[in-house]
Amino acid sequence: MRPVITLLTDFGTADGYVGEMKGVLLSRVPDAMLVDITHEISPQDVEAARLTVARVWRRFPPGTVHLVVVDPGVGTERSALAVDSNGRWLVGPDNGVLSPALLASGASAVALAVPPGASASFHGRDVFAPAAAALALGSSLASLGGAVTHPVIRRTPEPHRIEDGVLAGVVILIDRFGNAVTNLVGLRAGVIEAAGKTLPMYRTYGDVAPGKPLAIIGSSGLIEIAVRDGSAARLLGLTRGSPVVFRARS
Repeated sequence: MRPVITLLTDFGTADGYVGEMKGVLLSRVPDAMLVDITHEISPQDVEAARLTVARVWRRFPPGTVHLVVVDPGVGTERSALAVDSNGRWLVGPDNGVLSPALLASGASAVALAVPPGASASFHGRDVFAPAAAALALGSSLASLGGAVTHPVIRRTPEPHRIEDGVLAGVVILIDRFGNAVTNLVGLRAGVIEAAGKTLPMYRTYGDVAPGKPLAIIGSSGLIEIAVRDGSAARLLGLTRGSPVVFRARS
């Protein structure tokens, strides 16, 4: 089976940064299958990248190497990590972006050495891509650096119980459709209160008329606030951190 290496960055595709990393990878692993997860994470948005990693990293087969570069601290004293978790490898900065894999049982991590001459502004090309290539070629984690015992961990905030049948949560992500993803795990028998509105839970976007807001259980299992054929973020003024409440039907 060809080695699979995925790429997730905030680089966009207007410049050649992604291409440079792919050049490094293919020069070292010519038969690699390179998969673009996304390069449209908002610049320096570590939290959005972390949530994307959480969705995708275990969807790929064991042996996959995930290369994640959303790195506002590039060139500073922050560590560069390689992680072994659930039979997959992940490479990226020690800023919490790799938390979903680090939190899995049995995960281990090492700090990568920065090669002499590496650019202080492009560790994606000069540090992370070479490490990802080495793992794809079968190098052990231990051969890449020393063990890390306290990597940076970021967690999704937990909703809290206000009273029986009432949970308070927050919006954790606005996707490109303007859907507001919350930290409330899917619960159908109730309503969502957000931005001064009470929204019934529906199964699909098509269950309401165009332009109408609703709440559904999204594909991640979390409750999302949406507008059919529109943007909940724009219509309701929702942003990351906006409060939401789930109220069970009595």
